[in-house]
Amino acid sequence: MSRPSWHEYFLSITRMVAMRSTCIRRHVGALIVKDKRILATGYNGAPAGLRHCEEVGCVREDASVPSGMRHELCRGLHAEQNAIIQSAYHGISISGASLYCTNKPCVICSKMLINAGIRTIYYEEGYCDDLADQLLDEAGVEIVRLAL
Repeated sequence: MSRPSWHEYFLSITRMVAMRSTCIRRHVGALIVKDKRILATGYNGAPAGLRHCEEVGCVREDASVPSGMRHELCRGLHAEQNAIIQSAYHGISISGASLYCTNKPCVICSKMLINAGIRTIYYEEGYCDDLADQLLDEAGVEIVRLAL
């Protein structure tokens, strides 16, 4: 068995983190890494202490909201948001770090990642959001799709 590359290593952990998701529609995991060290993780789901969508149902499904639209109509936070919040909660600077994510970030997460100082985003699956791409490009954030 060969030793995994850093990208393989971090992406495999990101996939494991996604398994903690409580979202009915999509399981997403995120990992914030700097200097080959994991700073924070996040997965999509309801805020701490609140009932999960698995328990109470999906607001977005009930309202027939298409994927990528009306993000505010959701009980949950995105994986990227939870990773940023986790680092802030524990007082860990993520400026200059990289994000590994099972999915390409939406425009809301992209704006947060820009302001948090994330420099590179590695993702596995596409998520069509042209405005997110435009803002990340304008901010100089490198976006890399990993096909591992």
